[in-house]
Amino acid sequence: MDGIAPPPALESAMQLLHVGAAVLNQTPLAWESNKLHIRAAIEAARRERVSLLCLPELCITGYGCEDAFLSPSVQRTAGELLSEILPDTRGIVVSLGVPLLFNGALYNTACLAVDGEILGFVAKRFLAGDGIHYEPRWFKPWPIGRRAEVQLGGRSFPLGDIYFDVGGIKIGFEICEDAWVANRPGGELARRGVDVIFNPSASHFAFAKAEIRHRFVLEGSRAFGVSYLYSNLLGNEAGRAIYDGGALIASAGQLVAAGPRFSFADFQLTTALVDVDATRMARAGRGGFQSEISAEMDDCIRAPFAYPRHEPRATAVRQAAWETGPHVKEEEFTRAIALALFDYLRKSRSRGFVVSLSGGADSAAVSCLVAAQVKLGVGELGWDAFRAKLDYIPEIATATDASQLIHSLLTCVYQSTRNSGQITRDAARQVAEAIGAQFLEFDVDSLVQSYIGIVSQAIGRPLNWETDDLALQNIQARARSPGVWLLANLRGALLLATSNRSEAAVGYTTMDGDTSGGISPIAGIDKAFLRRWLLWFERHGPEGIGPLPALAAVNRQQPTAELRPPSASQTDEADLMPYELLDAIERAAIRDKRSPLEVYQLMQAEFPQYTPQQRLAWVERFFRLWCRNQWKRERYAPSFHVDDENLDPKTWCRFPILSGGFERELEELRAYAAKH
Repeated sequence: MDGIAPPPALESAMQLLHVGAAVLNQTPLAWESNKLHIRAAIEAARRERVSLLCLPELCITGYGCEDAFLSPSVQRTAGELLSEILPDTRGIVVSLGVPLLFNGALYNTACLAVDGEILGFVAKRFLAGDGIHYEPRWFKPWPIGRRAEVQLGGRSFPLGDIYFDVGGIKIGFEICEDAWVANRPGGELARRGVDVIFNPSASHFAFAKAEIRHRFVLEGSRAFGVSYLYSNLLGNEAGRAIYDGGALIASAGQLVAAGPRFSFADFQLTTALVDVDATRMARAGRGGFQSEISAEMDDCIRAPFAYPRHEPRATAVRQAAWETGPHVKEEEFTRAIALALFDYLRKSRSRGFVVSLSGGADSAAVSCLVAAQVKLGVGELGWDAFRAKLDYIPEIATATDASQLIHSLLTCVYQSTRNSGQITRDAARQVAEAIGAQFLEFDVDSLVQSYIGIVSQAIGRPLNWETDDLALQNIQARARSPGVWLLANLRGALLLATSNRSEAAVGYTTMDGDTSGGISPIAGIDKAFLRRWLLWFERHGPEGIGPLPALAAVNRQQPTAELRPPSASQTDEADLMPYELLDAIERAAIRDKRSPLEVYQLMQAEFPQYTPQQRLAWVERFFRLWCRNQWKRERYAPSFHVDDENLDPKTWCRFPILSGGFERELEELRAYAAKH
């Protein structure tokens, strides 16, 4: 027909977006380094022609600022950094995590910056307040469906439960915990036609948690008919929590990109091409989908943006071989603690590590983990880049490879008394030499005898093993502490405590002895797993490191404190109970909050090889020792969080220092056992 123009020709059958999610190794209140990492991630995304970039939760301040979040100066500085970073967002759409004060309340928000300007702030709806998280102490949850305007620098910006239309692409947010709840915001965002959901997170590492994240990212992308971008923090941010990174990108129920975990880099960028038309049509084709139609749509914030065109390309999700191998837990443990130790070292500006290496399992594990941080870090970053991260340590200047660097960073000390044996001495030396550590020997027996003599003279009688067993054991462990502290102080190094979680549960440790240290790397893991891990390390070892046969000298021993005379043939399990059983009791009693009677019944089913009298004695022993030793757990050096069985009272498992000691419950248990 005359006068009617033909429709424009379509340039492409697909609307492809290049999207990215970056993980960042941030530090609370480390303004300049945090800013540098954010800028570096944005620049890397720009080089790869990424249009939409998701950065982690509270990445400007750091997630672990604790009560410093409530400091006015922190809020001012966070706003200043946001303004300083904005120019870096020209030509790109970036989410930036920042705390925001509004109407006298503090909110955990994601700022969406578009082409150098703030478009608005989405506030977190669901705050993490369990386990190691304490967000409700500082932040308020944003009410569903509410929008406000916040004044910043003389300008007004939208804040609250909002989403965005940026150049025709609709973007919404689920901020970390928002995606872990049943009524997650993604359902509402889908009804509003959102194309892409950003999930900026600070999700700490725990065993097997990565699989849970995979599920909610995949299911979110499928159920909501969107492309889903998940970013996370990375490394040991604030001292206890470990962040494994692991960015994820999914589209319409398919994982299209996955970033590496436990990286030693300052940031990692993960990108993918996603087809917006495909997700829109997939959602439209679902019979159960109902769009929300509003006359006002005042919760949508709009801005123009020009997206570059992209041609389709083949994609493949690549994961490290260890992620799908038969020893994922062992690999995760190695990499999590190694990265945590490395970040703790450099962020505390310490100049190395000192370990009191007894020749037993715990101290050997700690020493191997220190060596693993160097080997894994050098393997990933390369020699020059890894060493550059520790360039404040003058002792490493002459190191030319990983082995020499380990020798510069790690000193192992075997401290003997008259009750020490040649087997543990040889094991300690063999492990230290195999991993490349410096090895020293201290003979502290004269110190022990001096203390015994002083006290014996003061009280008017000699001390002996028949009447003074526990005190004589403890003084040996305590006499080992001052020397290694002195050595650590001389070298500006971190003294690493070597107690494990099983010992912490029952107080089988000497306060100010083997608990001495600035950080306790394995206090979050049980002894039974540590023994299995050491066997695995001896025979297989982590990918990229390999086995350490020298650990055979440790693994063939029965765990022993070696504090009684050799004639006593002391072992840990004889003093306590079998470690497998101890750890099972601990899980049931502490993690699962079972009563003594319930624990006893569970142990009947799980450990039928023991007699009822043995199980009764061990269950009762556990509960009594647990209650008596809370004061020790309160005094432990900070430990790393690795699972939901942590006993750290400052972050996970609170219990009164003084209590009734389960007396009524134990009487109920004894009555039950007598009848059965």
